[in-house]
Amino acid sequence: MSQPPGPGRVTALHRPPVRQSAMVRSDARHTFETFVRTIGAWWPAVPFSAGQDRVRDVTMEQRAGGRVYETWADGTELDWGELLAWEPPERFVMTWTGTPVPTEVELSFAALGPALTRVTVEHRGWEAMTEEQLAEDCALPGGYTSGAYSTGWSRILDRFAAAIAPPATAPAP
Repeated sequence: MSQPPGPGRVTALHRPPVRQSAMVRSDARHTFETFVRTIGAWWPAVPFSAGQDRVRDVTMEQRAGGRVYETWADGTELDWGELLAWEPPERFVMTWTGTPVPTEVELSFAALGPALTRVTVEHRGWEAMTEEQLAEDCALPGGYTSGAYSTGWSRILDRFAAAIAPPATAPAP
């Protein structure tokens, strides 16, 4: 019979959160605002949305309780989730409905210098899923079980970092 966790005991996470981060050459406030306000411009809708190439925009209603949703070219709106916490420019937390059962995504923006920010995503709540649901394909094959969510979030953050990067300057003649 197993003992309940107590002082000095550690309970291993059976289904740990997916965590990814990227460094962005921009101050934290600008990074947060750009992430939120221009998500529809840089988010890789193919393959990371339900509407794929039909997606015209992605909107975040910038307040706790606000919707996060994609809008298709024909006007169809599809919810991604609801903002549970809204704390600009440090973080926001939202439900994520693109999984077999809703999970939770937290994005945090940590200033590392005047023009350097670490953007971190933590996708959690996998405990509510069955083994079969964890193995279901998401945008990438294999779902949580295969590491597809980790790979996916890495690709999404890399795309954001590239979108916000200052333009390269040509070398002086």
